[in-house]
Amino acid sequence: MKAIRIVLALSLVLGLLAGGAAAAPYKVTLITMDQMDRHWAGVNSGCEKAAAESGSVTYNWLAPDVTDDAKQIEFINNAVAGGAQAILLAANGPDAVTEALKEAAASGVKIIYVDSPANFPAEATFTTNNEAAGETAGKELLKALQAAGVTEGKLGIVNVNAATASTVAREKGFRAAFAGSKFTILETQYGEGDVVKSKEIADNFITQGVVGLFGANEGSSTGVGNAIQEAGGKVLAVGFDQSDALRELIKSGNLIATMAQNPDVMGYEGLKAAIAVLEGKTVSKDPVDTGVTVLTKDKL
Repeated sequence: MKAIRIVLALSLVLGLLAGGAAAAPYKVTLITMDQMDRHWAGVNSGCEKAAAESGSVTYNWLAPDVTDDAKQIEFINNAVAGGAQAILLAANGPDAVTEALKEAAASGVKIIYVDSPANFPAEATFTTNNEAAGETAGKELLKALQAAGVTEGKLGIVNVNAATASTVAREKGFRAAFAGSKFTILETQYGEGDVVKSKEIADNFITQGVVGLFGANEGSSTGVGNAIQEAGGKVLAVGFDQSDALRELIKSGNLIATMAQNPDVMGYEGLKAAIAVLEGKTVSKDPVDTGVTVLTKDKL
């Protein structure tokens, strides 16, 4: 009888231990380019919502204070060392973090891209069709210029850098919108997404006599709008992403429009995909377009 009780007690303990192991939450980390833009806060918000709904995830957000390849690599390595089972990544550039991702994958970490992929295979990708969205931005500016009676002249682009795949694609689409027109697009200038640097670049473009400007992300667009405001609204411009500052610049007429992404959808769907992969389920590896909305003064 005593032996039976011992066996039953051991079975109960083992069952509790097994149950506890099965219930252990998955560890998922979001790593973005930086923490400056509201866009990344939106991605984080979507992740938090999905994590709360699942109840099976320990989730955290890591990002450097500024966009920096070395810092992003450090955060990837830290996430792996901290036991992350999946990483949701918005890569600074297509190649800079590849080696770090190889090491992470070799450790069994699952990679999901949100917003900006790298040149390394991932389980899933959730991003804006940036080239198409950039072309939409160009068409909005072209339409506004024509409505103002401007049919030729110089245009300027304020971009983040020459490596970030998402913003490079936006620029490509923007340029395509003016193919065959009488407008000349000057050499792209890079401000690293910093508002102050981007404003200085836009100031220089305005001094060169441009009739239109394009900001390729939130910081770039805010800098462009601020420069136009300071110059007395002499130039027409469109931006990318959304924030309170960009909305105010549109309301005041210093930006015609901005291309608003859906970062919360990227984060929400990205984290759900991470959970599915960790549960052994199959998810599509085809990039998912999370969409874009043209925000103008009458749509705010």
